[in-house]
Amino acid sequence: MVEKNRYSDKELAVFKELIENKIAAATVDLEELKASLSHKDYNGTDDTSHTFDMMEDGAGALTREEIAQLALRQEKFIKNLENALIRIENKTYGVCRVTGKLIQKERLMAVPHATLSIEAKEAQG
Repeated sequence: MVEKNRYSDKELAVFKELIENKIAAATVDLEELKASLSHKDYNGTDDTSHTFDMMEDGAGALTREEIAQLALRQEKFIKNLENALIRIENKTYGVCRVTGKLIQKERLMAVPHATLSIEAKEAQG
């Protein structure tokens, strides 16, 4: 049996649809994170009010920091998905960048932006 060195156009189309759906959902999540950071949904306009005590102020800052970190992770995730779309267009999608072998379809369905096979990922360990 000859081992395939790339996924068929039909298979790539399925991955493309999956990735586009994930980008759409991730973009909505990112916009919600950004909105909560900028307080668009906040009715008050005076962010400089000193009515909060130190504890509440500190807790709020931590929450904003966590939200900012989540937003950064979400932006990176979207960029990785967009890069996967480029690999689909180039017909290099699903090929492990270390072994050159096809990444298992199940892995790509779970982690569509993966560039390493399980074998290569474990070797990095």
